Amino acid sequence: MIIKHNPKDLFPPYRNYSHAIEVRDNSRLLIISGLNGYLSDGQTMPESFEEQGELIWQHIGTILRSAEMDYQDVISIRTYLSDPSFDEANVRLRMKYMKTHQPASTVICCTLLETKWKLEVEVMAAK
Repeated sequence: MIIKHNPKDLFPPYRNYSHAIEVRDNSRLLIISGLNGYLSDGQTMPESFEEQGELIWQHIGTILRSAEMDYQDVISIRTYLSDPSFDEANVRLRMKYMKTHQPASTVICCTLLETKWKLEVEVMAAK
């Protein structure tokens, strides 16, 4: 069982997320490592933020399906952006794949391991 915690005495969540997610009972927990926008050869990566982001979210979908889950089972997203200017595009991508689903979410702006990486995304899902 998945329970959202958005207490009324806390500021309301904005931009499609929940303050906290609780997992109860006999649930399965899937933890997906930070993914980058590599093509299937593991070496080639598109230049643009949007193309890298689309590939990452497609990779997340592939992993979720391999665990017999889907995007609606995501309980937490941690996104690392190489530049804060990518935030709006990142929100659009997250909303495209999450639709009305509101997992816990954190966005961190930092220097990523490779300069060509525009973002890296970690996901946790439970069912």
